[in-house]
Amino acid sequence: MENRKPFNLRQTLIIYNLLQTIFSAWIFYEYLMSGWWGSYSFRCQPVDYSNNPVALRMARTCWWYYFSKFTEFFDTLFFILRKKNSHVSTLHVIHHGCMPFSVWMGLKFAPGGHSTFFALLNTFVHIVMYFYYMVAAMGPEYQKYIWWKKYLTTLQMVQFILIFTHQFQLLFTDCNYPKSFMIWIALHGILFLFLFSDFYKVKYTEDKPRNGGICMPVLGSEKSHRNGTSKTNGNVSNGKMVNGTHHENGNLSNTYMQSEFSNTYKPCYSNGINRGFVSQAKEEESNKKID
Repeated sequence: MENRKPFNLRQTLIIYNLLQTIFSAWIFYEYLMSGWWGSYSFRCQPVDYSNNPVALRMARTCWWYYFSKFTEFFDTLFFILRKKNSHVSTLHVIHHGCMPFSVWMGLKFAPGGHSTFFALLNTFVHIVMYFYYMVAAMGPEYQKYIWWKKYLTTLQMVQFILIFTHQFQLLFTDCNYPKSFMIWIALHGILFLFLFSDFYKVKYTEDKPRNGGICMPVLGSEKSHRNGTSKTNGNVSNGKMVNGTHHENGNLSNTYMQSEFSNTYKPCYSNGINRGFVSQAKEEESNKKID
């Protein structure tokens, strides 16, 4: 894959995002018809475990919402095939990594009730989000119609505020709903609010962090490194070890380190020693060379 050209998936992306928009709209409608359009209480809503047709409809909707968490993995696949590795950010990985497990817990132990409010909101946001992706995939001539990208991120953050506010109210209400799962969903809202607000700060505000956020690259923020010069943790020398990384003739010898992925996450490495994404708030004042 490293030496292959990026795949041109424009038509595939248009169809995929159109289907995801329709799928999300249908799940949103089913959540409304299963309870949130009148019969459910926003204050306290226990789970109906009976064979009531409406309760079974809610359980089926929860299953389809769980299924949708796996169709969303195609987002990541298409990023990789198009070599948009910077899009596979910390935010993206955490979100797509933990959501299937969390939704499975809800489907298994609480297929309905209070916490399905977060799924209702999430599917609504996904209607708007995948519609945006569909228009963006149509090409540059359609970019003028998606000037509202900034407000899409704002909508996502408002979603998370509503989620954890709605969940935490059960701490002060006597409600026959599993409080442990309520807290679990509320913590998701707080986590994603933190990550999305960091993205918003990096992408849309003037006072941007030096490293592009908490290891969260933003498209257009990467800078190319040419002629064997590195701006992170020291200078490149010919055939010498600098900060634990070997360089030859002004070029990185490790092909992985030359990849787009590593350039994107270079601010997240710590002197070539830590392999985890450890964010660097500032560069070292002085660099130590290893003889």
